[in-house]
Amino acid sequence: MTSQPEPAGPLAGIRVLDLSRVLAGPWCTQMLGDLGAEVIKVEQPGQGDDTRRWGPPFLDDGSRDSAYYLCANRNKRSIAIDMAKPEGAALIRRLAAEADVVVENFRVGGLAKYGLDYAALSAVKPDLIYCSITGFGQYGPDKDKGGYDFLIQGMSGLMSVTGQPDGQPGAGPMKAGIPVADLSTGLYAVISILAALQHRSRTGEGQHIDLALLDTQLVMLANQASNWLNGGAEPRRMGNLHPNMVPYQVYSCSDGDVIVALGNDRQFAGLCRMLELDGLATDPRFASSAARSQNRDALNALLEPAIAGWGSEALIAAMEAAKLPGGRINSVPEALALPQIEARGLVQEIEREDGTPVRFLGFPGQFSATPPTYHKAPPRSAEDTASVLEATLGLDQEEIARLLAEGIIADRL
Repeated sequence: MTSQPEPAGPLAGIRVLDLSRVLAGPWCTQMLGDLGAEVIKVEQPGQGDDTRRWGPPFLDDGSRDSAYYLCANRNKRSIAIDMAKPEGAALIRRLAAEADVVVENFRVGGLAKYGLDYAALSAVKPDLIYCSITGFGQYGPDKDKGGYDFLIQGMSGLMSVTGQPDGQPGAGPMKAGIPVADLSTGLYAVISILAALQHRSRTGEGQHIDLALLDTQLVMLANQASNWLNGGAEPRRMGNLHPNMVPYQVYSCSDGDVIVALGNDRQFAGLCRMLELDGLATDPRFASSAARSQNRDALNALLEPAIAGWGSEALIAAMEAAKLPGGRINSVPEALALPQIEARGLVQEIEREDGTPVRFLGFPGQFSATPPTYHKAPPRSAEDTASVLEATLGLDQEEIARLLAEGIIADRL
């Protein structure tokens, strides 16, 4: 698809000033842009977002922007302003006065010295929604520490429940294969901003949203945290096993591995019939979910040899026919090529101004009335500086030329 001239969607008319970089903040603002908000990304002159250089691989168009950067920065316009210079900070304040939402992920207090913190900007625009994303939040004993996804995965307890159990080959704590703390915080940031916009529409009141990676990742422990808080069961590494459900794991067939993921007693009885192990469904050791969880080793000693005699495709087909959840373990290229993904239109393409195509995964929500739109490819650093300052703040070409000459703003890298 080619660029669309104007953003559309449920957030059309909302302007977001994006002072964030790396992933959690940009992931949030990209989603807001997908939903129709106008997003102005402010970058450091001569530097740009750190992730532009997080490669290889890089886009082969002269920009050398990394694939990492491309995943989180579509539907934005990029400008470069040096906030360390008073006139640069003043320009950003003027942009904030024209915005509905500001998103930033500087260290706690890091923007106050530039007059770009919530107190300063809300004084200029009282109904501003200002979202701060940090590792540990705006208060508490760790508020001044830097927070990174890998660190947060360890501190939050996530790595203590991820990986092979002790005593097995490859045992040890393991991080997730994606930056799940950053991504989930970006999602919670969007949810929080949408809630704040709704509050503002009712009351006219803006507010400060304080999001911490550690808080978010702890919340994402979900059932694992609840097992401890409400049952005193300390979560542990279990590899591909589920702490509560059995069978809910990987099994080996004669030609490869498959996932069997059953969620109730009815499904377990169906699997037993399919495997010609009908007696297991009424065996007191396995008849209920709780009993299967307590006797998982005994159950697997019976299931594993029965499944091992099947070919993987035959097993999956039989499970599908019996309406039992199961499937193969795909590589990323295989997952992206699934017919279901093609049918859903998830893989999209958009062109940069020079015609360079950028492929990406779109917003997963399917809206019946206001679908997400993709109107701008991830921008080259500072490519929109002049046009944004002219259109949003009314600066003329002479003033823009002066700011460029004095290093207060910058053109594209």
